[in-house]
Amino acid sequence: MIGIAVIGAGRIGKIHAANAAGNPRLSLKYIVDPYGDPAGLAQEHGAQTTDAEHIWADPEVAGVVIASSTDTHLDYTLAAVRAGKHVFCEKPLDQDVNRALGALKELESAGPKVLLGFNRRFDPNFASLRARLSQGEIGALETLHIISHDPAPPPPAYIKTSGGIFKDMSIHDFDMARWLLDEEIESVFASASVLVDPEIGTAGDFDSAKIILRTVTGKLCVISNSRRSGYGYDQRIEAFGSKGLIRADNVLETTVQSWTEPGAKTAPFENFFLDRYAAAYRIEMEHFADVLEGKAAPLADQHDGVGALLLAEAAEQSARTGRVVTLGTGGD
Repeated sequence: MIGIAVIGAGRIGKIHAANAAGNPRLSLKYIVDPYGDPAGLAQEHGAQTTDAEHIWADPEVAGVVIASSTDTHLDYTLAAVRAGKHVFCEKPLDQDVNRALGALKELESAGPKVLLGFNRRFDPNFASLRARLSQGEIGALETLHIISHDPAPPPPAYIKTSGGIFKDMSIHDFDMARWLLDEEIESVFASASVLVDPEIGTAGDFDSAKIILRTVTGKLCVISNSRRSGYGYDQRIEAFGSKGLIRADNVLETTVQSWTEPGAKTAPFENFFLDRYAAAYRIEMEHFADVLEGKAAPLADQHDGVGALLLAEAAEQSARTGRVVTLGTGGD
């Protein structure tokens, strides 16, 4: 079994710790959280609590899962690879794209690999959609629609430290767009508003956005983001090609339906991202085990982290100025 450690014992850290502890190829040795009390989580999974310096020095730790606050992601990633540890880092790689760009050379030349936590690539539905696109089922891809609406807005206090809607929420959709379009994105246009919670606007952010991406060959992607759906966690993708359409629809709580005189009744959508993407998180950890064993290269790495960050910053600039932002060669 391969020894790993988890840094961060919050909401996502608990998910990763459980998946690591439940993976027969991995041994969860340590939980680190300098700002909280990880003792309960460590005890639950038979791990120990320690500090980051101990992890770097322990030769039995081959991989580190970084699930700490966003502003620590890049620093922990660099420290881990310098210590010879493979990394599974939650998105985004950093909130400052220039810092992330500045770290690329070191991360590229390091022996250890970096897996970026774009978990939607591991969702069975979205992965199937991409595979069928790659097989040419609908001919050449022409346009893409990505819908990502949260069931309800987060508290304003979260907004202040999240990096904003484009780096916190849309960044998953930017990565999915890059993955599915599979070519350089040339320009970004975003229009954003505060329609859900005025306190989000007071915190300096938006809660609703529509984004248009255009690739170098003219392919178009429309991304719809909202901090409130009112009907569940709305996660859909539609891909339109020269021969037809491939669609990945929402996941329901159950597949049970009733049919009566008033019509059909189905179960509601999954209402939280941890439920909707539970399988994706498990598959993602299995993929990290493959990376640790040398059986696979990271499906999403530091370059994908920087690529999504560049799109997030371009969208922010576009939303603030009302103008199309043209990207350089680093946009993809």
